[in-house]
Amino acid sequence: MFDRGISSGFQSDETAACSGDAALLSVSGLVFEIAGKTLLQIQSLDIPAGGTTVIMGPNGAGKSLLLRLMHGLLPASQGSIRMTGKPLTAALCRRQAMVFQSPVILRRSVRANVEFALAANGVPWRSRRKRALEVLSATGLGNKAKQAARSLSGGEQQKLAVVRALATEPEILFLDEPTSNLDPASVLAIERLLRAASAAGTKVVLVTHDLGQARRLGDEVLFLHRGQVVEQTPMKRFVDAPVSTEAAAYVSGELLV
Repeated sequence: MFDRGISSGFQSDETAACSGDAALLSVSGLVFEIAGKTLLQIQSLDIPAGGTTVIMGPNGAGKSLLLRLMHGLLPASQGSIRMTGKPLTAALCRRQAMVFQSPVILRRSVRANVEFALAANGVPWRSRRKRALEVLSATGLGNKAKQAARSLSGGEQQKLAVVRALATEPEILFLDEPTSNLDPASVLAIERLLRAASAAGTKVVLVTHDLGQARRLGDEVLFLHRGQVVEQTPMKRFVDAPVSTEAAAYVSGELLV
């Protein structure tokens, strides 16, 4: 349904070469502090190219914070983040996209929202409308292209946020609990988009508290607790036989503090 190569030319040779099982993102000695309090401390972390990595953990574990650091929205207090083996730069961050739990929908049409994202990523203006209409049509929003984006339902707005991010053909798509406040039909629609994006070659990194969603979408789980990586393991192993006591408690529904 969604193909990163749909526009033939928006995908660079460098991006196309980043595939396989090598680490797409690498974290080393990462520390994030505020007012002397350490909120995140990760000695070493590799996130592989391809598939979907689900980040889970209790509230306050540092999940959203880690996403923002890997997307370059926050500077680390210490340590480094590398993408495809290179230090994270603004240029590399433009090869990523992020969808928040409550995304900002612009006061313009559905199509114009997508065109804005394309413009921000350097897509020539002559190509933007065609590209926007292609992705909207491919994702079931084609009949709403001229509609005011803020008149969409909550589920449709979140779907638009995902489509808008995917329209830029990111190498990595970060999502921070994108379906936490949506009805089941809207959740299903967004999960279909994420499966299609992953199948087309986009790396999906998803924060969710929904274990059912994690099982439906995830290839591996990165489990955080108190700002540290406690476990990184294939999804089936995480669900059936988590190694750490913290992950085992989380899977069984116990409260972690």
